[in-house]
Amino acid sequence: MQFRLSQAARSEGHRLHSHDRLDSTNSEAMRLAHGGETGPLWVTTRCQEAGRGRRGNAWTSPEGNLAASLLMPVAGVAPEMVATLGFVAGVALVDALRDACGPAQSPQVEPGNAALPQGIAASQAAIHLKWPNDVLADGQKLAGILLEAETLPGGRRAVVAGFGVNVAAAPEGLPYPATALSAFSAAGAPMLLEFLSERFVEAVRIWNKGRGFSNIRRRWLERAAGVGAPVSVRMAEATLTGIFETIDEGGRLVILAPDGTRRTVTAGEVHFGSAATAA
Repeated sequence: MQFRLSQAARSEGHRLHSHDRLDSTNSEAMRLAHGGETGPLWVTTRCQEAGRGRRGNAWTSPEGNLAASLLMPVAGVAPEMVATLGFVAGVALVDALRDACGPAQSPQVEPGNAALPQGIAASQAAIHLKWPNDVLADGQKLAGILLEAETLPGGRRAVVAGFGVNVAAAPEGLPYPATALSAFSAAGAPMLLEFLSERFVEAVRIWNKGRGFSNIRRRWLERAAGVGAPVSVRMAEATLTGIFETIDEGGRLVILAPDGTRRTVTAGEVHFGSAATAA
């Protein structure tokens, strides 16, 4: 696999380090940050041996799937807005996956959208975001995003957005249904990275160091699964049920409870539909 970035990403100064094998693209990007790298720098690998997801869970990424991380410069970004880069990443990833699935997934072509190469199969799969950091295809997990931040010696902040996408194959034996992009598209991991780097440049420009998060929030909600539907969120201390109403200006999930009150959730395990009503 030969990875490359889109022309738009390269024009914005994005660079790429590709590897045959790594423990974790997020870990490698953070190691580079500790060594003085500021980004924007993409790190990819053909085979990721110790990938991780949210809450320290393992993320399986065999060869053929996409494991990619972006070290983003955040100078001038208010500390409370750094976490909203996760929503920038989500919007960019969904749009890139829809690009990879063809025109049926991208009815509204935006300026700068990469042209779809011939031979990529169009798909009717419904690709949506699941709060806080997953992507679903027809209700099955297709991808995950891991945003990590550290304060480096001297006070400089390092922020890495990691993307794990089941491109060639989905892992088996999971407690939830999962799928792979190959079920909907002929696009491979290198092509998806090119789409993703293009879409990230678009989304981060709209975000504008956090000043444009309201526009990212609107785009995220337009691409979200389960808005207006029953939801349950399992947290360490309780399970909240109600209607998934929106996300607020801090990116927190807003639930309309049966008693008419609104609750905001910062983190938790989200279930929709029948799984929500049974919780």
